[in-house]
Amino acid sequence: MVTFLPTRPGRLADVPSFDRAIGGAESNVACMLAAAGHRVRWVSRVGTDGFGDHLVETVGSYGVDVTRVQRDPDRPTGVYFRTAGDRGTDAHEVAYYRAGSAASAMSPATVDLAAARAGRVLHLSGITAALSDGCRELLHELTAPGPGRPLVSFDVNHRPGLWRSPADARELLELARRADIVFVGADEARDAWGLHGARAIAEALPEPALLVVKLGRGGAVVLDKEPPKDAEDATGTAVLVRPPRVDVVAAVGAGDAFAAGFLSAPLRGLPLTARLRHGHLWAAAALTTPGDLAAPPGRAHADRLAAVDDTAWGTLRLGPGWTHAEQAEEEGAPP
Repeated sequence: MVTFLPTRPGRLADVPSFDRAIGGAESNVACMLAAAGHRVRWVSRVGTDGFGDHLVETVGSYGVDVTRVQRDPDRPTGVYFRTAGDRGTDAHEVAYYRAGSAASAMSPATVDLAAARAGRVLHLSGITAALSDGCRELLHELTAPGPGRPLVSFDVNHRPGLWRSPADARELLELARRADIVFVGADEARDAWGLHGARAIAEALPEPALLVVKLGRGGAVVLDKEPPKDAEDATGTAVLVRPPRVDVVAAVGAGDAFAAGFLSAPLRGLPLTARLRHGHLWAAAALTTPGDLAAPPGRAHADRLAAVDDTAWGTLRLGPGWTHAEQAEEEGAPP
């Protein structure tokens, strides 16, 4: 979608003007991964309108392959407006205009399935499943087991306002059970599924090989269901990493940034603790900039921060502008 961000705090009824940006869970993840040097393709649909042009051009400017984004001549590009508050709390307003949009018309018949399955990792979001019956069918098709299926990453992204009834959110649980990597907030699992705590979530999701439960200020825990090869039991591994202290500018986009940072790490062969630390660092990049989408921290800089000892990590504090430090070291970093 195209996002309109207020130029000053206040109710939507009172804000006189907005700045245009882009938004969307999957496209945010795609842009951050591409900006970090990974090869990324975004598969979606937008209208044949100016907003569609803006989305495709902007996402492409991050280095994302947008050649499989289809243009819909009959449906508009979705837009939304939000206030300056946190959309994850009650201190916010969000006005979505996406009913009947080009993206809501996605289905197995209108999306290039081969292109979506061509990568090492396919990242999906529960927001897409909520847009229409066709979108829900698409996610079921892409998460179905079969030969040649890539590693499927699924961010639950429960948005109550997008579902027709609370019971519909159970659909997210079914989709999560079909994925290989699942990202879910403890608050999401409580509100959508009535599950309390990482243990209850893990019991309800036995299938995914990796389950990442986000605990807010408490950090994030990853449960690796595959036990180490030299382990005496088959209980797998659980790792908890608390986030660094962050001077927050805007509390939006952090979940997408966390997912992108976490996914970048296994693509580079990094261990579980490093994956969580990179997730936190990329989330901090989003939290310390306005808007839904932020450039990720430079690879060498983030690697150094992620490699510090536990004491240094526990005292780390990040504020606006921290991602610009030592950017020169990032030139020539391998994908």
